[in-house]
Amino acid sequence: MSAVGRILRADELQPVPWRNGQGITREIAAMPPGAGMDDFLWRVSLADVVGAAPFSRFPGVDRTIVLIDGAGFRMTLDGAQVHELTTPCAPFAFPGEAEVAVGLAGGPTRDFNLMLRRGRATGEVEVWRDEAARRAPSDLLLLHLVHGHARTPDGDLGPGDSWLPGADAPGTIQIDGEALAVRVHLAG
Repeated sequence: MSAVGRILRADELQPVPWRNGQGITREIAAMPPGAGMDDFLWRVSLADVVGAAPFSRFPGVDRTIVLIDGAGFRMTLDGAQVHELTTPCAPFAFPGEAEVAVGLAGGPTRDFNLMLRRGRATGEVEVWRDEAARRAPSDLLLLHLVHGHARTPDGDLGPGDSWLPGADAPGTIQIDGEALAVRVHLAG
């Protein structure tokens, strides 16, 4: 990342087919920049789930998914473990090689995804709620605004916008609403 941060507007994110072709994803950021689905170190994206299509499989990748819009869905992992992804902004982690079947709880949904190459990167999605001024941690990789308004050292965010802080100390962030803060640590 550069010393100066960057704001990514929601309407700038380009829709592309899921790896299995059965849905749409919008990449927010990936490392290395321009990496494909088989060679990213980490990847942050949004996905639209509009039907009962299975998730793409990503062997060797740790995934965290967060419902950000819509009624959500039921995830059945490897035909056994069931998780109801129906609570907005509640992160759920699962292995990327799992076979994931989906049943919608209502209409279409949108979710936020963090994918990390196992053994090479670790990370987490933290939910920041309500009105608060926060000192951005030095390991903040990305801030995605779900609802409300946020002010960053590089400018204001509206719903669906993301901020990638620069390499210098990121400074203070003022949030009025709900945001997802992503932190990633690289191995060795």
